[in-house]
Amino acid sequence: MQEDIKKACEVLKNGGIILYPTDTIWGIGCDATNEEAVNRIFALKKRDDSKSMLVLLDNPAKLQTYIQDVPDIAWDLIDLTDKPLTIIYEGAKNLAANLISADGSIGIRITDEVFSRELCRQFRKPIVSTSANISGEPTPSRFTQIRPEIKDGVDYIVTFRQKEHSEVSPSGIVKLGKNGTINIIRK
Repeated sequence: MQEDIKKACEVLKNGGIILYPTDTIWGIGCDATNEEAVNRIFALKKRDDSKSMLVLLDNPAKLQTYIQDVPDIAWDLIDLTDKPLTIIYEGAKNLAANLISADGSIGIRITDEVFSRELCRQFRKPIVSTSANISGEPTPSRFTQIRPEIKDGVDYIVTFRQKEHSEVSPSGIVKLGKNGTINIIRK
């Protein structure tokens, strides 16, 4: 695992994109502060750049670096959730401009999975995490279901967890409003 993390960090630091396991499904990732790398992911996925992608962090304490004002309810949601949860926050900052939605929001998930958490910790920046598929196609739930086109389009493929066959699913998604409202996007 450590060799994969070392190689993945090197690719990320050089503006490359990776295919890696997360706390949910396999993701395509890059440095979330690098606009050019983010554009490469949009192109690989054939995804309209008006559709946002989420980022992973390894520690909730880092949220304040990328969100102007973290609502109090966010801390409760992070503490209380028993499955991966992506929270869409208003007031994104310090991220690639093309990663932030037109309304200024960004989806962030605090990962608790051993590989993606350690990757984020060692990289020391947020990492884009978007499903490893062409936009509009089914989301692969394990590595063997990822299309060759995606595998060929990244700069590095992590070997850790490739042989796992358990079915996994995407995270839950909630959007937090300034006034404390919670909008459930996906359970």
